[in-house]
Amino acid sequence: MDLKLAGKKALVSGSTAGIGLAIAQVLADEGAEVIVNGRTDERVQQAVKTIKEKSSKANVKGLTADLSSADGVKVLTNSLPELDILINNTGTYEAKNFFDITDADWQAIYETNVMSGVRLSRFYLPGMLKRNLGRIIFISSESGVQTPVEMVHYGMTKTAQLAVSRGLAEMTAGTNVTVNSVLPGPTRSEGVEQFLEQVAKERGVDTAAIEQDFFKTVRPSSLIKRFATCEEVAYMVAYVASERAAATNGSALRVDGGTVRSIL
Repeated sequence: MDLKLAGKKALVSGSTAGIGLAIAQVLADEGAEVIVNGRTDERVQQAVKTIKEKSSKANVKGLTADLSSADGVKVLTNSLPELDILINNTGTYEAKNFFDITDADWQAIYETNVMSGVRLSRFYLPGMLKRNLGRIIFISSESGVQTPVEMVHYGMTKTAQLAVSRGLAEMTAGTNVTVNSVLPGPTRSEGVEQFLEQVAKERGVDTAAIEQDFFKTVRPSSLIKRFATCEEVAYMVAYVASERAAATNGSALRVDGGTVRSIL
């Protein structure tokens, strides 16, 4: 299926690894002009190199900016005044007991996970509405629906993204602009891979055993009983970013392997 993404200008925030990098790769493969973003020049340039190695014709550039602050967002928007597709993927997480989460922890994760997308959307949405064409996608999480007890602050930010996304979608009524959220479940990202390898080494078993135990004890509601690949999430995002998804607006689309027990 031709997603008709050729020539579209797309920013994927936080895209030097994991889901963000996979999204950037798929969009580039589909012919979009992709802007990769990260906090350091080294990581950004490595991501650009990785995409070009996999797709020699990829039209991909890098923009270094720390989007966890208003100043960082301004650095990016000053260099990139207009977009067709905005993927709000910047995010961080940590496992931490609720009673140990400080005020600073709450503020920091909110600034990174929520306000980065708020600020970018506030800048780019008016132009999309004026041109009557555009896509904004928030990369939320199944944790936004089922708050994980081991990282309540992270779950809160993912729920907030869903609210912001739906609210912005209401502003697009009657236009060709859409705003949606995609909710990955447990995904085999760079961080998860490192975690699996570390625990496997500590227990003297292979990573397959750790993955099996994870879905038995931590995410027992998963139907696929495995980590999704970053590419599996990216394919959903690419579709939602395309013209083919014109009738999908204000939605929260799950790529969670059936982890959330809901028929909607």
